[in-house]
Amino acid sequence: MSDNGKVAISVSGITLHYGSFKALDGVEFEGGRGQLIGLIGPNGCGKSTLLRCINGALRPRKGAIMIDGEDVSVKRLAELARICSNVPTEFPTDFNLTVMEMVMMGRYPYVTGLWWEGKEDEEKVKDALSKFGVEHLKDRKTSELSSGERQRTLIAKAYVQEPKVMLVDEPTSHLDMRYKLEVMEYLRGLAEKDMTIIVASHDINLMAKYCDRMIIVKEGRIVSIGRPEEVITAQLIRDVYKVNAIVGLDEDGDVYAIPKSSIKALG
Repeated sequence: MSDNGKVAISVSGITLHYGSFKALDGVEFEGGRGQLIGLIGPNGCGKSTLLRCINGALRPRKGAIMIDGEDVSVKRLAELARICSNVPTEFPTDFNLTVMEMVMMGRYPYVTGLWWEGKEDEEKVKDALSKFGVEHLKDRKTSELSSGERQRTLIAKAYVQEPKVMLVDEPTSHLDMRYKLEVMEYLRGLAEKDMTIIVASHDINLMAKYCDRMIIVKEGRIVSIGRPEEVITAQLIRDVYKVNAIVGLDEDGDVYAIPKSSIKALG
């Protein structure tokens, strides 16, 4: 774990309702600089809602969110974008933007003059294109990209915002095995450069392999938080997912889970 002991994000008592439905209920955790944090749980548990509270898209009914000691609720979106960036599951392909143009959009929080970008912005974007392996695609339309290429482009766009915290929602859901590993390697590398990254995912094994910490969410509440080998147990998977599973450690010491049967199906 590359955590340097400094808190980058603090989430305190977050509660949010959709009408009478309580989507988040007293969610609390801290994330240190240099940590890659996995946010997992079943569909509808509140993972994406929590990310949207952190990035300012939703305002919780109660609680507070601090990034690098700053309260996100009092910041304008452009200000918040300088300390928190987002990597969505997908982006619209009907914008007809090139890869270069898409990544350049990540520099919008820093635009101060009449022109959309300056030389410094262009250099940062070129560096990101190279870093995430899409430099050769810079003139390609985003609508023409493969799923893996799109995901790397989205990460590059979030990276050029120079955030303290990066939020990543289901980054590998449409990728094959190779690209899943590549995307997680990119995110691991960013965390090691002192960025805090929170990844919402359904893939327990992938999160357990790469993440420093795991946050397990069920019905809007955190039910467990800690290192993967501490929190991923057969009992937890049974309680949270209603699935019987075999949980063990591989030869590298990474925890893995093999689902065996649905508890409901057995009943």
